[in-house]
Amino acid sequence: MNEKNKKICKNLWRCTVLLLLYTLLLLMITLFSSSSAFSAAATAAGSTEMEEESTQVLSQKGSTGSEVTKIQTKLKNWGYYSGSIDGVYGEETRKAVISFQRKNGLTPDGVAGTKTLNAMGIFSSSGSSGSSSSGGYGGFSQSEVDLLARVISAEARGEPYSGQVAVGAVILNRIEHPSFPNTLSGVIYQKGAFSCLTDGGINAPVADSAYKAAREAISGSDPSGGAIYYYNPAKSTSQWIFSRPVITVIGEHRFCS
Repeated sequence: MNEKNKKICKNLWRCTVLLLLYTLLLLMITLFSSSSAFSAAATAAGSTEMEEESTQVLSQKGSTGSEVTKIQTKLKNWGYYSGSIDGVYGEETRKAVISFQRKNGLTPDGVAGTKTLNAMGIFSSSGSSGSSSSGGYGGFSQSEVDLLARVISAEARGEPYSGQVAVGAVILNRIEHPSFPNTLSGVIYQKGAFSCLTDGGINAPVADSAYKAAREAISGSDPSGGAIYYYNPAKSTSQWIFSRPVITVIGEHRFCS
């Protein structure tokens, strides 16, 4: 092989090597681009999935499922709903939700959103009843503690602190009693159970002492002596409540069995 041919071979070898390197570079760029695109898509999908998981599902007209069944059951027990419990959020269910919302100072839009569901005692995984991670106390969620404090504040305003705890204890005693609903919201929103729900007292500012009284009652303190009723003889007009055996008297309230 003469000198000229050797030079041609060397140049061909160099071109081949350069071509291989260029092909390898293109392959690496393609693989990197595909990997980045997949990673971005996966991140976007993950974000969407997290957004969907963190967004609380609302029940409204057209919704179906177990949450709707719970809503219908509670509304029927409280006298707001007379239709069948079929898990279908129809017009009759919507009207019952509106009635419940109006009665309890909520926006009467017919949609069972977060506040309405909490008021009914229906909690999602992000705010389930008894979850300590939701900022609750003693097995009750924070929204339930707030609700109990609100009722104590309205029903026992001006009463001694022990009388406030006693009102909270009566509400909790009812949860355990077979004659009453077995949830906090069920007891509180039972039709005709507490005057503050009809006279607007439930919407008044909550006294700080009421929060303390609510937590003390949840912790087991019961100055009422196990009562499931109480009344103010100066304000009550029901002859039936006057017939209940009195356990103790605290402030203006008589606590009865």
